[in-house]
Amino acid sequence: MKIIAIGRNYAEHIQELQNEVPEEPIIFMKPETSVIKDNKPFYLPDFSQNIHHEIEIILRICKEGKNIEEKFAHKYFDSIGLGVDFTARDLQNKLKDKGLPWELSKAFDGSAPLSLFFSKESFSDIKNLNFSLSINEQVVQKGNTSMMLHSFEKIISFASRFITLKVGDIIFTGTPKGVGKVKAGDVCKGYIQEQLVLHFEIQ
Repeated sequence: MKIIAIGRNYAEHIQELQNEVPEEPIIFMKPETSVIKDNKPFYLPDFSQNIHHEIEIILRICKEGKNIEEKFAHKYFDSIGLGVDFTARDLQNKLKDKGLPWELSKAFDGSAPLSLFFSKESFSDIKNLNFSLSINEQVVQKGNTSMMLHSFEKIISFASRFITLKVGDIIFTGTPKGVGKVKAGDVCKGYIQEQLVLHFEIQ
């Protein structure tokens, strides 16, 4: 299983970090060791003083594919969920300033808490899906999939040109505005529509 993640896919998030709007999806990877399941806690790493939350809709690949045409891409994922792309922002900025890859700031152990997955047919319209993150009962991020610059199908098609997608692979589809620092003791809750699907503590 591999995790393919998409950066800069919501315009207002691009603005809040003062980045350029990409013409094509920006791809980075997270290893299997980044995954946290079953609402287990996230432990703050010792190499960063500025860990940011980034809530995202995630897709699970159900069919192997390479060079997938966008019009057929909907056949390659069967379910969606919610994930947090924890980012060591201080480390990321340091690496970016040097023109270096910023994988270390995104791919560290435990940086990807995941919810359970739900059949995409259980939602009336996955192209118009609300999702949000609250910390200590205060909503800090909320988005809607209609606001994505690149659709689920575009992401799958683009990624499969370079990387063969296999059954069980996970795709993070980008985060909306409102990213910010987490601290020990914070309680994070993630929602799809009004349904609580992710609930864990920062330690």
